[in-house]
Amino acid sequence: MEVNNFWQKLNKPVLVLAPMADVTDAPFRHIINKYGKPDVFFTEFTSADGLCHPTGREKLMRELYFTLEQKPIVAQLFSSNPDKMREACKLVASLGFDGIDINMGCPDKTIEKQGCGSAMIKNPKLAKEIIIAAKEGAGTLPVSVKTRVGYNKVELEEWTKALLGAEPAAITFHWRTRKEMSKVPAQWDLARIPVEMAKGTGTLIFGNGDVADVADAKMKAEKYGLDGIMLGRAIYGNPWLFSEYTPTVEEKLKVLVEHTELFEKMFRLGPTNDELFKGHTKSFAIMKKHFKAYVEGFSGAQDLRSKLMETESASEVRQIVEDFTSYQ
Repeated sequence: MEVNNFWQKLNKPVLVLAPMADVTDAPFRHIINKYGKPDVFFTEFTSADGLCHPTGREKLMRELYFTLEQKPIVAQLFSSNPDKMREACKLVASLGFDGIDINMGCPDKTIEKQGCGSAMIKNPKLAKEIIIAAKEGAGTLPVSVKTRVGYNKVELEEWTKALLGAEPAAITFHWRTRKEMSKVPAQWDLARIPVEMAKGTGTLIFGNGDVADVADAKMKAEKYGLDGIMLGRAIYGNPWLFSEYTPTVEEKLKVLVEHTELFEKMFRLGPTNDELFKGHTKSFAIMKKHFKAYVEGFSGAQDLRSKLMETESASEVRQIVEDFTSYQ
């Protein structure tokens, strides 16, 4: 079965929006798509084991929801069970995704206790089995991996060799170890190792970590010989990131309200949530990390942010923002 590897058809460097739990959900991706679309979207990371359970699957479909405008889009999964990964990938392939990515870099302890995320770095044999199982389930979809440069120390050569052995379509390296989390600067000079090792294999190598904006991404791709760059935290409060447009304060606040209303419409109880997700909701508190990001760096931001952090609904947010802008 020939893989339809969309990654190979994209112009280099490929600019990808990183998957971030409770950040890059369906409403935020809709907003980003409208104001500055990346080359590729990823879903939030989703449990393959959960997708194999009828009850879990119904709830987790929130994480796998996307619209055609967001394509190409990749579903990111995690599991330490090859059989579950294979089964989940079959489901994902039936939903119209363009690719599947396996999370082998998340440092969350609850994920690691399942043998997933960064814990995979300590078990290269199983990691290889997971990739192969994913490819078996994915059918014609390309399978990629997102990971780190090591667990307690940099072990990039051994780890890259193990991953390349399973022939993934792409590997994204976050240039820090699991132990370092985000406490030290990303070590971009390490990129030369997997870039050199991947030559002639057909596997693309992407970089991630401390990327400020599109210009910085393109500079890093060229400097280190990478096929693409994944941008994460730079998207906070800035849906215009990939368009390189600088919004006014008024434009930022208008989109904050738009984002909040869409989140409420999709993830709070109501007809849209019933239709899409059968009553499986998300906490309004998730929006508050976005409020912090949208509302900074301008006169009155601190007071406005404090008021927004007390809200419990989109209508409250709209009223507070309208009151603020009417006095500017």
